[in-house]
Amino acid sequence: MAYQLQEINSNLREDPAAFISQCDERYHSRVVHAANTILERISQSPIVLLSGPSGSGKTTTALKVEEELERRGVECHAVALDNYFITRDPATAPRTPEGDFDLESPLCLDMALLDETFTKLSQGEEVIVPHFDFPNQRRDESRGRPLRLGKNEICIFEGIHALGPGIAGPHPEATKLYVSARSNIMEDGAVRFKGTWMRIVRRAVRDLNFRGYSIADTLSIWANVRRGEKLYISPYKETADVIIDSSLPYEVPVMKNYAGDFLAAVPRDNPRSAELRELAAAFDYFETLDPALVPKASLLREFIGGGSYHYK
Repeated sequence: MAYQLQEINSNLREDPAAFISQCDERYHSRVVHAANTILERISQSPIVLLSGPSGSGKTTTALKVEEELERRGVECHAVALDNYFITRDPATAPRTPEGDFDLESPLCLDMALLDETFTKLSQGEEVIVPHFDFPNQRRDESRGRPLRLGKNEICIFEGIHALGPGIAGPHPEATKLYVSARSNIMEDGAVRFKGTWMRIVRRAVRDLNFRGYSIADTLSIWANVRRGEKLYISPYKETADVIIDSSLPYEVPVMKNYAGDFLAAVPRDNPRSAELRELAAAFDYFETLDPALVPKASLLREFIGGGSYHYK
């Protein structure tokens, strides 16, 4: 679907709180649909695989699905696939065509351990969920945690490669969800803001707020992130049992507060520099929305901070 620029700006001028509530409720209905599908398939597998490209809101969506399932009496556990990264060996690590470490490659993950984990959990056996120490780029075995699924329990594994053949392939019985900001914003038939742009803006603001990266740092790697999406993520989205659009019509007006930072941060030598400059200029079409109006339970809080969910 697509959103209309005139409708967004008009609603923000008339009653921004009501508009935000309406948008969040529309997204929540998609979460409810995902929960319904999981429950319909629970007898086939207690494993849920949730995938989506960078900036899609996978973590919040996983937590909201977990919340909805538990509201219905189903105990649920959310596990980030990032914990299954392999300790990097420079001699064998996957690399980009430019020779850099390819952090978007599924070969960074311990596929054998994931296969074993899904099988054991499905059989009611205990597993140890590993912990990956990102600052030191290694798996920390001492911080692994035990997990066993009882009857009527679900485990959601969330990560960009969750639907790839190395993970979902051996377990077709698992319920598969795909999440992404998929809706463009239009005006008189012209695209004013792409769903893809929403995701890079989300990631850049999150990296700035929580990961110590400047907007320029994030934009500089965007070309490789998009390359990885086309190779490893997008080809498998149609295998999902449910596709969730995580875009929110009010998010670009919120992110407009960072518009000046984006324009200044576009790297001239980036293969996507022309597109990124077009993105930065597109904020001018929108009204500005005060981030303080964004509810604490909003998916957007995953990126701007101040939310009610705890992100590990």
